[in-house]
Amino acid sequence: MSAIEHPASTTALDTTAPRGAWGDTLHSLSRSGTFLVGSTIVLFWIACAIFGQHFTPYDPLASDILNSLAPPSGEHWFGTDQLGRDVFSRVIVGSRDILTVAPLATLLATIAGTTLGLLTGYFRGILDEIVSRFLEAFMAIPVVIKALLIIVAIGTSKLTVIIVIGIAFTPIIARTVRSAVLAERELDYVAAAQLRHESAFHTMFVEILPNVLPPILVETTVRLGYAIFAVATLSFLGFGIQPPSPDWALSISTNYGLIGGGYWWTVLFDGFAIASVVVGVNLVADGVHGAFND
Repeated sequence: MSAIEHPASTTALDTTAPRGAWGDTLHSLSRSGTFLVGSTIVLFWIACAIFGQHFTPYDPLASDILNSLAPPSGEHWFGTDQLGRDVFSRVIVGSRDILTVAPLATLLATIAGTTLGLLTGYFRGILDEIVSRFLEAFMAIPVVIKALLIIVAIGTSKLTVIIVIGIAFTPIIARTVRSAVLAERELDYVAAAQLRHESAFHTMFVEILPNVLPPILVETTVRLGYAIFAVATLSFLGFGIQPPSPDWALSISTNYGLIGGGYWWTVLFDGFAIASVVVGVNLVADGVHGAFND
């Protein structure tokens, strides 16, 4: 398994919605089939992450060596793995870690990237040049390579993965926000705030930020899909979520060698789960992008 590298940016500046158009945007989202389907998929897995352990037929961590590698049946709907653990129970509960780590990493990237984008877009000049050149150099390194280098240096944990993925995606969001801020900075309301001698902090975070939220929201939803892939890749390589978690990618890493023996069920359902949640997030992102461009 390998992470799909992100494009330089997937958000165009025309995603900036007219001021006061949030009601229209929400109305567009409520009528978007793409958004509704994606939201249904994502909400299903979120529900599994929160409540799954209460309705799984077996303990996802319990081993039953005498019943190992049993094929799908009425007793074990998705079969069992090499330790005799129920695959269905593990798939349901396995959404918990990835749907905690990836959103938190994306949130960290959004906060850091938005702050950098506001600073560089508003102040421009030497600060913009230095920060932009550094971010461009950082973006040239593949996400997984950056992540592995940092994890090897500071160790593996969920917090580490959150920080690593957050740092990796910060430059993309920062560049998108910077572009939006450069356009907003030339508008009359910013000049009026400066004439009122408002502080730079107030102008950036109170005046400009609300008007660049649309491209930020679109970029955030897009990055969430990539973050899920990145977390899954690190777990598959053994540098992300660690045993005994029933994490999907970790389960695939543990069992993929069994495919050659015909035990396809030990990896198929986990792979489908990862694919479905990424598809769901991407559908949500497409719906959000379309709503802001209507």
